[in-house]
Amino acid sequence: MKLPRRKFLHLAAGTAVLIVLVALADHAAWPQGARTVRVIVPFPAGGPTDTLARLLGEQVTRAGGPSVVVENRPGGAASIAYESVTRAPADGNTGLMVANSFVINPQLRKTNYDPLTSYEPVCWLVRSPNVVSVNNGSPYRTLADLLGAARAKPGELTLAAPGPATTQHIAFEVLKRAANVNITFVPYAGSAPAVTGLLGGHVTSSMTDYQAVTEQVKTGNLRALAVASRERLVGLADVPTVAESGFKDYEHDVWYGLVVPAKTPQQTVSQLSGWFTAALEAVEVKSKLASQGLYPTGLCGNDFAVHLRRQFDEYGRVIREANIKAE
Repeated sequence: MKLPRRKFLHLAAGTAVLIVLVALADHAAWPQGARTVRVIVPFPAGGPTDTLARLLGEQVTRAGGPSVVVENRPGGAASIAYESVTRAPADGNTGLMVANSFVINPQLRKTNYDPLTSYEPVCWLVRSPNVVSVNNGSPYRTLADLLGAARAKPGELTLAAPGPATTQHIAFEVLKRAANVNITFVPYAGSAPAVTGLLGGHVTSSMTDYQAVTEQVKTGNLRALAVASRERLVGLADVPTVAESGFKDYEHDVWYGLVVPAKTPQQTVSQLSGWFTAALEAVEVKSKLASQGLYPTGLCGNDFAVHLRRQFDEYGRVIREANIKAE
């Protein structure tokens, strides 16, 4: 049907206005000239958080998003970075990689940030399950074996983990209480040193992230007894979960996410979440993550906020009950 000329001109003008408004809205979501996003990593270069930030940042840039620059700012049990980004402008140009310590630190020491109010959650990006392992020469072949021996010999068995006051330490305390056993916690400076201690026979068992033990398990130097994830891992399909081993709903992962300063416009937050979740879906990225035992989660916005609240409350309860102290 042919429209009258006047009506046609009105519709054309309306369409043009709509296009301009959409363009202005998109422009307003990102400040003029701001095509670089700094992502602050609160840990040294080369670690899993740094590797994840660089992998996703490169993919975001490659896919036509902003140029992502990763800046390492370690120190203060990650609190230096966690606190510093609260002072960054709320314009989406500065993001912060966060992990479990983000919600653990305020339970143990005075911090100048609140994990639930100082930031806008962008996305919970990935998780890396914890694994309970023993030396391959150990007589314990299942988690039940280990816990049974601990009941028979209270305080004699040991468990190595990064700590104190890490997610692995907290996961150990939850398991110890659920099983009603007395196992001595041996803190190490990180997962790699804890695994070295286990390989050397200095401790009975360990609780570390999957990435730290996977190669040693595959080569037969270590034996994985249980994984702390909700489901079995593809790379350790024969290893049961802690929940399958008799502890219903037990789940304690290492996780990594992205946040930005509070009051960042929601449209900007949505742009960031879109870029980073798309990066997680890239085939090449998925393959590299899988090789490092990092499993995409991609839960954003309010879903990530719920996760942060749940973790904050659960960690706080365990820290108080177990009287866990920071170094």
